[in-house]
Amino acid sequence: MNIRRSIQGGVLALALVLSGCSWFDPDGSSPSSDPSPTPTEFEQSKVDASGAPADVTVTADKTGPSFRADNIGVSFEATDLADPRLDPANSNLDEQLKSLGSPALRFGGNALDRRTFWTSKGEKPKHGEKVTVTPDDLKRLKKLVDVTGSTVTLGVPLGTYDPERGADMAAHTIDILGDSLIGLGIGNEPNGYTVDDVPGGAVRGDDWNEDKYVKQLEAYAKAIHAKRPEAPIIGPDVYDGAWMTAFLDSGVKKKTALAQHWYQLYDCDSSSVPGRGPQAPNLIEPIAKEAAKKNLGIGKSKADDAGLPLWLEETGPTSCPGTNDTSLTNASALWAADYTLYAATLGVERMAMHSMLGACNGGAPMSLVCDPADHGDRSNEFQVRPNMLGLRLLVPSVGGEFTRTAVDAGGNMSAYTVSKDGGRTLVTTVINANDAASVGGNPVTLSMPSGFGVSTASQVYGASNDVKSATQVVPANPLPDEVPFSGEGASESGGPSAGGSPSGGASSSAAPSGGMGDDGKLRIDLAGSSVTVFIMRKG
Repeated sequence: MNIRRSIQGGVLALALVLSGCSWFDPDGSSPSSDPSPTPTEFEQSKVDASGAPADVTVTADKTGPSFRADNIGVSFEATDLADPRLDPANSNLDEQLKSLGSPALRFGGNALDRRTFWTSKGEKPKHGEKVTVTPDDLKRLKKLVDVTGSTVTLGVPLGTYDPERGADMAAHTIDILGDSLIGLGIGNEPNGYTVDDVPGGAVRGDDWNEDKYVKQLEAYAKAIHAKRPEAPIIGPDVYDGAWMTAFLDSGVKKKTALAQHWYQLYDCDSSSVPGRGPQAPNLIEPIAKEAAKKNLGIGKSKADDAGLPLWLEETGPTSCPGTNDTSLTNASALWAADYTLYAATLGVERMAMHSMLGACNGGAPMSLVCDPADHGDRSNEFQVRPNMLGLRLLVPSVGGEFTRTAVDAGGNMSAYTVSKDGGRTLVTTVINANDAASVGGNPVTLSMPSGFGVSTASQVYGASNDVKSATQVVPANPLPDEVPFSGEGASESGGPSAGGSPSGGASSSAAPSGGMGDDGKLRIDLAGSSVTVFIMRKG
């Protein structure tokens, strides 16, 4: 069943799922039980915009890459395949995933090679693996992807060398998932097979290297293709360029994509800001994009040379343990939206944020979803974290081609635009990472091509970048006739402001038409610590 949505459907779904005031109680333990009435106009909280003015110029000039449904995705641990809550009848996981459109799904992670045992014959684990995966688990996954319309990549364990068992798993996966399966990975991060600082420790000796990896990789691929000749193979699921080259130069047939991993904040012992340590401010530092451009550029260059797409199969804000506080901050929502769009502009065609079906309290810190039940118990109502709220705002951009968009001044602000519907719709996402606790917001002038006007706007925001489990949502709705604007010339257009200003007398730039002036510009005070999506249509 294909349920991929048009932009109108995506906006409607977004409006429905974002209709509440907050997705968290102040302690982060449960969603609000008394949502506010569904609004009919886009209205931010009061914005005292003392930040620097910004000019955002949107054009219809296409720059090449597109934003695909698979650019929004979730990576799970392979052991989650055995979780009965993958079945849409057993939890709300399908509903949470559908709020991301038709997201890419990936199953792998450190658990693949250290804790996952596959059998189609009812055997017991052979080497102490903790979780057994069977064809019945894959049938449960098929129910989930039928509902979500997702594509799937799935890892085959390489930690214990057993090509025939791997081929059996691959064959069943292909037969059960059908067209939903687009890639099989053989092992996860083989460049880390000798380290002891992951659960289960080293799975290879100190003499393990790229050459030995290639020999085992080729043996697995040969066994798989003996059973299913068209099996799509991806790899090597690493961050190391040398191992990427080893995979690409191997004799493996049916290579489908170069699979890369990369985490934004990896220097776990660092407390420097700006820096690469796991502190929330580092997520939104402009230098973070330079690091992304450099590291993802390594994979993109190698993929291009091989004539393959680049898939970022595992990524997230930080891979450091004990970083739940960072993951719960509003900054992670800003980062998720910005990083996902930026990676797509660099040519990444598929991307999955690493998660797991664990507890909110004590589970994987970077996970998009979590289980609010007490640690050790389970519930069937998964909650979402701020980074998932950021990703939800990107659904209306799916299917669009990026166009040239410029941000002038405004401090820590970025913007992306895609063109859709044969050029009749533009979707602009503005990330205002200026801290709302310091500046409130920024006067923003949004210039769009001739004939376009803002149809709807939506937003996620927080009282600050650092606030935890308190990211708020403003659902997709038309702009009111007047919007607050405290920038230059605000007092010239007359009329009261919708939200006030530091002086209490700022006014809308023009009325009616939702703050649109006769010059084709929207002037609006945009909240700090926010992501805002403007959907513009040609009249």
